[in-house]
Amino acid sequence: MFRFALVLVCLAGCVTDAALDGGDPAAESAATQAVTVAFHREHVTGDVYHYSLVVPVGRSANAAIRVHRIVRELAPFVPRHAAHAAMLLHGDFANFLTDFAPTLGTPASPAPGLAPDLAAHDVDVWGVDRRWALTPTDGDTSDYATMGVAQELGDIRAALALARTTRAADGSGTGKLALVGFSHGAELAYAYSASEAARPAADRHVGALASLDFLAAYAPADADLRTASCANAATEYAAVVAGQTDSPNDFFIAAGNLDRTAPADASPLLDGFTNRGTALLLAGQTYEFAPITPAYHLLQPTLAADGNPIALAETSELAADQWFAGAPPHQSMLEAADLDAILCGQAPLPVDAPLGRIRVPLLYIGAAGAVGSYGLYTTTQVSSTDVTTLVVQRFADDQRIHDFGHGDLLFGASAPARAWQPLASWLAHH
Repeated sequence: MFRFALVLVCLAGCVTDAALDGGDPAAESAATQAVTVAFHREHVTGDVYHYSLVVPVGRSANAAIRVHRIVRELAPFVPRHAAHAAMLLHGDFANFLTDFAPTLGTPASPAPGLAPDLAAHDVDVWGVDRRWALTPTDGDTSDYATMGVAQELGDIRAALALARTTRAADGSGTGKLALVGFSHGAELAYAYSASEAARPAADRHVGALASLDFLAAYAPADADLRTASCANAATEYAAVVAGQTDSPNDFFIAAGNLDRTAPADASPLLDGFTNRGTALLLAGQTYEFAPITPAYHLLQPTLAADGNPIALAETSELAADQWFAGAPPHQSMLEAADLDAILCGQAPLPVDAPLGRIRVPLLYIGAAGAVGSYGLYTTTQVSSTDVTTLVVQRFADDQRIHDFGHGDLLFGASAPARAWQPLASWLAHH
C-alpha cells in the first residue's frame, strides 16, 4: 500500500505538470487531491483487477479524463510485472469499459471483453475515456466547442505519460506502449502516432500501433466515400458554428433500453418497427444510418428473406443492447467534424498528422462486414516496414452484408479466436 501511495503521488505530479496550463500551484494541489480521491479498484476475474483514475487536464467544465488499467496482481495493489503494455482507445457511443471490459460496464454485459483477455495473457492493459465520456446526462457541455481532435491528442499523450510513469514506479519498466484503437479510436491512434512522430525519439510514448477496423484515409477507388466524409465534415462544422456542439447518443441509449424492457412493443424511434426490430436494424444494417462503407454494420445479422435482420449471428442480443444502453449521453460534434475532415483529406486539416510519418510496427485487424478491406489502404500509406494485416471474413466479398461486423471484433462468440488471439500474439512480439 505504501508503494502504491508513492505511485499515486508520482502520477499526480507528472499529470499536472504535463497537462495543466499555467503551472498554478493551487490548481496542481487540487489536481493531486482529485487523482487520489478518484482512484477505484475492482476485481475482474481470477487474479485480474481493474484500476481507474479520474485525472484533471485543465480547468474547463469537462477538463478531465478517466484512465484505466486492467492487470494481473501479485497481491492487492501490487501489479505483476508485464513486459508488454497497451493503451486502448474506445470508439463512438462508448467508453473504455463498454468497449473493452463490458462485464464492468453500466449496464453490465455478458460479453467477457478484450481487455481482461489481454491481461490474462500478461499484457498490461491501459485505456483512456475521452472527455465527453465523463459528462453526465444533465452535465455542463459549455466547453464542447473546443473538444476536438487536437485536444484529444493532448489528452492521449497525458494518459500515455501517466501509464509509463506508473509502470516505471511499480517496476514494470520504462518501455513504450502499443497504442490500440477501435473504430474512431483507431483513427485517433493513427493521428496520435503520426503527430508524435514529429517529436524527438526520446520524447515519444508509442512503440507500436494497432488499428481495429478503422481507417485514416480512403483509397482513390473509394472517392465516393471520401466525398461523403467531406460533406459530413462541412455539415458538422456548420453545426458547431451554429452552437450545436453536442452530438448526443440518445438514439443508441433508447434503442438498447427499449429492446431490453419491451422488445415486442411498437418502436417510438422508427415507424413500422418493434423495439427489437429497431435494435436489430441499428446493429445489423448500420449503413442505413451511417454508410461508412456500403455494407457497414456494427454486428453480423441473420437476415430474413425480405432482407430485414431477424437475429444476430455472432454477438448476443443482450450484449448488443447493453453496449447501446451504456453509451455516454453526450459526444462532441467538433470531434466528429475533425475526424470526418481527416478522412476528407482537404486542407486545412485539424491536426498535422501525415500518415507517412508513422514508422512504428503496425497491425490492422478488420471486420469484413464493416470497414474490413477498406482499411487496408491506410496501411500502405505509412512508412512502417513492419505491417501486419488481417481481415476477419466468413463469406465471399459480394456477401459483405452478411459478414462479421464491426463490434463482433469485441463481443462476438468467435472474437477470442479470430481477433483477440492474433492481437495478443502480435503484442507479445512488439
